[in-house]
Amino acid sequence: MEANGLGPQGFPELKNDTFLRAAWGEDTDYTPVWCMRQAGRYLPEFRETRAAQDFFSTCRSPEACCELTLQPLHRFPLDAAIIFSDILVVPQALGMEVTMVPGKGPSFPEPLREECDLEHLKHPATVASELGYVFQAITLTRQRLAGRVPLIGFAGAPWTLMTYMVEGGSSSTMAQAKRWLYQRPQASHRLLRILTDALVPYLVGQVAAGAQALQLFESHAGHLGPLLFSKFALPYIRDVAKQVKAQLQEAGLAPVPMIIFAKDGHFALEELAKAGYEVVGLDWTVAPKKARERVGKTVTLQGNLDPCALYASEEEIGRLVKQMLDDFGPQRYIANLGHGLYPDMDPKHVGAFVDAVHKHSRLLRQK
Repeated sequence: MEANGLGPQGFPELKNDTFLRAAWGEDTDYTPVWCMRQAGRYLPEFRETRAAQDFFSTCRSPEACCELTLQPLHRFPLDAAIIFSDILVVPQALGMEVTMVPGKGPSFPEPLREECDLEHLKHPATVASELGYVFQAITLTRQRLAGRVPLIGFAGAPWTLMTYMVEGGSSSTMAQAKRWLYQRPQASHRLLRILTDALVPYLVGQVAAGAQALQLFESHAGHLGPLLFSKFALPYIRDVAKQVKAQLQEAGLAPVPMIIFAKDGHFALEELAKAGYEVVGLDWTVAPKKARERVGKTVTLQGNLDPCALYASEEEIGRLVKQMLDDFGPQRYIANLGHGLYPDMDPKHVGAFVDAVHKHSRLLRQK
């Protein structure tokens, strides 16, 4: 540690590195915990901050993103912060219009319909320069965190971004995006390559700005069976990790742990464990003991309490957490939910979840 309490990039020295140590596979005194969508609408202060602003205007305000990122840390002793942003800032930076429709979700007025539509996308090399506001938000948040916990950056994986760009929004079947995979495989690979080439400098830029870990969200993995996943998702997931690591090294930046979260991608667990990520996130449909058997001791696992378990009583949440920790085991593990927090959840129950992880994981280590 330098005499002035600042780390190597001029940021405040990190006081709690438990999350990073678990991500790297080192032993920890207790199990670190954070929640996907921990900066979210379940917090009244989040709703208050967001009330006056359009969603993507908020994303473009470093000050607002910083405030929203820090809100859950004022309430709960979480072991990591995750920058407030959205995976769809990347398609926006590629020149697509995206709006957030209240009660409906994201909407692309002009989705990709034909291969020729790819010509209208901006060059992927320009994306990082379009997303300077995310980098500014990360740097500001890292300063304001004052070393309390690490800050996670993130992005959506290529297939998941493609689904939104082709479907024009959310979809229960992803039929239009999958039609591309079957009818236009070459155009699909071309789009997935454009997205990969945009994501790599974006993720590297997040680390340069101060992110201390990165999570890649393959939220729509479950719409692909094993064959399509291995052809159209996995190669790009691997490539993102490989290229980000190489470019961090080239830029003289220290390596950061990378997390892959492929929701409903349990059919590819072994492949994901070998895809170049230090951590594999699990959704709640995967049994922890079986997952550990399948991936071995080479990666850290993250997850995977059913978010809806937070509707249970605080006592029941404690019991469910204890069971989950027993099943995952004390090391090479980061506690989380199996998906993001829902807007109608009680913040007190989120607090009960965080406290139960800390309490039971310490007891587990005394056995």
